[in-house]
Amino acid sequence: MSDDLRELYQELVLDHGRHPRNRRHPDSFNHEAFGKNPMCGDALVVYLMLDPQGVVTDCAFMGEGCAISMASASLMTEIVRGKTVDQANALFAAFQHLATGEGEVDESVLDEDDLDRLQALSGVRQFPIRVKCATLAWHTLHAAMQGEEMVSTE
Repeated sequence: MSDDLRELYQELVLDHGRHPRNRRHPDSFNHEAFGKNPMCGDALVVYLMLDPQGVVTDCAFMGEGCAISMASASLMTEIVRGKTVDQANALFAAFQHLATGEGEVDESVLDEDDLDRLQALSGVRQFPIRVKCATLAWHTLHAAMQGEEMVSTE
């Protein structure tokens, strides 16, 4: 990992971890899922409001976890707002690839700015034990969009 990317990763985790965005229980939502990482105790609920066309009009989370888990959830809620379910699923796949190196990403359906923001969290790949912390919110988002009530990183 380049020094610039490492520094950006650290800044992003610190900023979003200390000041998470959209960490709240929204007044209204029509999809939710609970996610848990039993290895380190991270647990959160993702709340989504999807409009009739399948666009994410609101995304929020509540829960507790390490700085990486909270930073990832915070960034995720910012990025998926305004996206269709298909776009949000593509972002989920892209983040999985960035965090683990597994799978493939169809970058043609993704916004370059979103990929750049996600790239900052790709530094977690250097710390394999923390990958599940970073991906928990994304797995929980995916479960909520699929109508599943619960997901675990185990």
